[in-house]
Amino acid sequence: MFGLRWIAAVLMVLGVMAPAVAQERQVLGWGRLASNDATGDGQDRWRTGSYALSLLRGPDWTGALPSQPGALLEYRLRAEAIAPESLTKANPADRRYVGALSFGLHSHFNLRGYEAAVGLDVIVTGPQSGISDVQERLHSALDLPKITVTANQIGNDSHLMLSGELARKVPLSDTASLRPFVAAQLGGETLLRIGADVTLGRFGNGGLMLRDPVTGQRYRGVRGETVPGLSLVAGGDVARVWDSVYLPTTGVSLEPIRSRARIGVQWQGAKADVFGGLTWLGPEFQGQREGQVLGSIGLHIRF
Repeated sequence: MFGLRWIAAVLMVLGVMAPAVAQERQVLGWGRLASNDATGDGQDRWRTGSYALSLLRGPDWTGALPSQPGALLEYRLRAEAIAPESLTKANPADRRYVGALSFGLHSHFNLRGYEAAVGLDVIVTGPQSGISDVQERLHSALDLPKITVTANQIGNDSHLMLSGELARKVPLSDTASLRPFVAAQLGGETLLRIGADVTLGRFGNGGLMLRDPVTGQRYRGVRGETVPGLSLVAGGDVARVWDSVYLPTTGVSLEPIRSRARIGVQWQGAKADVFGGLTWLGPEFQGQREGQVLGSIGLHIRF
């Protein structure tokens, strides 16, 4: 288990690993995406809710990724609640409750014509993350059934996770594109993933899009074109999973193959843009009787 001082030291080292252009960095944009099954199938179970917040810093944005790794950095904060199917009745054949809070530093760059991203996250699990307290208070405030399964949640611990993605955007027309990708994670969840995303419209053109780890939905990090209009996005991927701290070996067994399918709509105006999407997640552990649907929402307003 890593101590909090050790975690802070790791993040500090990552922050100073940037090249000389660090002195010229500025805030390029903010990215945020909230996902919850309350806006999906409404069952309050499994990958029940998450929130991602990203801060992008780098040199002046020119509409394209820099070729130098470390020049453009994403500082990422994520919070997630993972639950069994019932929050009030313990079931040894179901997954245990997980509260997870992660802090990460990721670099986005152009690698010989490919869009590349690599990063390191520190994941804090257990009651120390504060996630279970927030969900319990929320249920109490909304007069929902009292949560009891948090007493058997995954315990306090800290984990490192390396992740990376390599993709290439393939234009299909002036307003349509295909983006195949391959991604890998090592640590918190160890897996190898392959998939693709299709965009109909100008969503993300000239900007920097980020990928949500849970749903795979892409959300805006750096603003690009400001042409008003609607865009439709869709995608899917499949992963080979070897290990997950969210599914310890003392509990249920993980499914070695994990699938996702997603669709979304983005509206962009002169001063704001809104994204809404749905994602189907296939079963993640043996005994999970079905997949689930999550809804995702992203909003940006310029003042």
